[in-house]
Amino acid sequence: MTFRTVAASAAAFVIALGLAGTAAAHAHLKRSVPTASGTVAGPTQVDAWFTEDLEPKFSTITVTGPGPNGKKVDKGDTHTDPADAKHLIVSIDGAAPGTYTVTWAVTSVDTHKSNGSFTFEVQK
Repeated sequence: MTFRTVAASAAAFVIALGLAGTAAAHAHLKRSVPTASGTVAGPTQVDAWFTEDLEPKFSTITVTGPGPNGKKVDKGDTHTDPADAKHLIVSIDGAAPGTYTVTWAVTSVDTHKSNGSFTFEVQK
């Protein structure tokens, strides 16, 4: 093998590794409204933006509260924004003052799953 053949093969290998890393990415929470650990007055929905496009049928947001033993307050209508497949939305019933927990579980279009949670506070 010539030096050029070895160099070309090595370059192709490095590029392939880089592309594989990109293709294997998981959707992670980028930002939310209400913000994690934030304080709001009377939210009617929770919006969450992720780092990857989502599969709507396999992506959910659940909201419970107030407090750690709170009941489910989301309306079960989790959906992606038609204009942005990275934006997940769920409606919530009127939020009484207290701390709420948002739990999300998503599947990105490349079929990788991720999940997490955060809290926010509804002010009096």
